[in-house]
Amino acid sequence: MTYIAVSGLSHIGLVRENNEDSLVVGPWTLCAAQTESPQTLVFPVGTPVVVAVSDGLGGHPAGDLASSVVVRLLARSGPSLDGEDAIREILQECNQAVYAAAGDDPSLMTMGATVAGMVVTEERVFTFNVGDSRVYRVAADGIEQISVDDRPSGGGLARHTVLQTLGGDAEFSAIEPHVTDSPLAPGDRYLVCSDGLSDVVATDEIVRILHEHDDGRATFELWKAAIEAGGPDNITLAAIRLAD
Repeated sequence: MTYIAVSGLSHIGLVRENNEDSLVVGPWTLCAAQTESPQTLVFPVGTPVVVAVSDGLGGHPAGDLASSVVVRLLARSGPSLDGEDAIREILQECNQAVYAAAGDDPSLMTMGATVAGMVVTEERVFTFNVGDSRVYRVAADGIEQISVDDRPSGGGLARHTVLQTLGGDAEFSAIEPHVTDSPLAPGDRYLVCSDGLSDVVATDEIVRILHEHDDGRATFELWKAAIEAGGPDNITLAAIRLAD
């Protein structure tokens, strides 16, 4: 039997006043957390299992609420996410749910979040994202980014601009989620993370840590590397392994 093992962690970082990241692993959610200890969960592959990070938009109100709305909806719907169409549909529902949670409250009007993650089914692995949180496949000689950054090309201030998000506008804005899939292969490893990790820790360092440590320890060491880089943003990540 093939299993999916997930080691996850979410932390406020060193600069932000609140943790606006949220994490979902199967039916389990972690919202507004301040833990430094990775949690590891193991599931048999069969019923779809969703693993995703949602990052509340900086500079917008109630990012913690927006990201929690997203992961809780994903957690409830996870077992029914059996293909690309179902995943696209639930991401559209997440977008609508964030706008609905803001309602007519002017103080919540532009709250929003990104999301990136994966769904493991009996035969395939689906990856998805909206925004600039990331999904990587870990290879023997490095890592491959599977998610698509919804950012303008170029550096400078553009790297902090997100082109599409769940919610985030005063009026409803439609999204076009990025969804890909590949055959399920025991031995494959993945990393899902918010930009609190990917923006401050070099890819080569991420690769080194993932190759030198098992998943639980690697999760802690990746968090530690982001903290040592100044921890300017919330840090949320999950290391995923498919194994017999």
